[in-house]
Amino acid sequence: MQRMNPGAIALTCIALTVQIGAAWHATAQDTKTPYPNMAPLEEYLMDPNSEIALARSAAPESISRDAEVMVLGRHGYETAVKGTNGFVCIVERSWTAPIDDPGFWNPKGRAPICLNAAAARTYLPRTIKKTDLILAGRTKAQMVETVAAAVGKRELPPMELGAMCYMLSKQGYLGDPVGHWHPHLMFFVSQMDPTAWGAGVEGSPIFAFNDKWEDLTVFLVPVRQWSDGTTDH
Repeated sequence: MQRMNPGAIALTCIALTVQIGAAWHATAQDTKTPYPNMAPLEEYLMDPNSEIALARSAAPESISRDAEVMVLGRHGYETAVKGTNGFVCIVERSWTAPIDDPGFWNPKGRAPICLNAAAARTYLPRTIKKTDLILAGRTKAQMVETVAAAVGKRELPPMELGAMCYMLSKQGYLGDPVGHWHPHLMFFVSQMDPTAWGAGVEGSPIFAFNDKWEDLTVFLVPVRQWSDGTTDH
């Protein structure tokens, strides 16, 4: 994969789901943003079979074929396919982006992600909780408050050692500026200093963002190939 300038890629990450610091602030609701409010629910839903295929495209077929697959229904995520290998593949929607991302309500957002067992036990509950709150009509601020409280009470667990996921889909849509961006792996840890991994320093292939209100640090490592085996150029 062609090496990208760290400054340029950092700006790109800010534009979609990858940015340093995700503290809630009032400008996230600014009506000048392209998506100031949630669109009608139908715009976020997909045909279940299409969603299953998209979710599985997050990881190599050798992993995703035996993974559990969840799809988004009108009242939250539902298991569509039972798995046998501990992985869970889903398509995240725009409201799982950092809270100050201008595309937070973008109905086009589709982020295929395939989580290993550790991430399915500790990261996935956050996605499900956020989604349930949004579909129940909670505002962004209410979602943040409720999730932060659940994290503080350990109702949402800290990240388990080894929690990671694949995001290798060519068909995903992570934001208007970049579409599917680049294939990458993500590693989830309870909040820590990203520089401990050398994230974001010049020449490092690792990027990170901190969701302090979630007690979550996510490290991203771009890789060379998409899930179909083709090379990312």
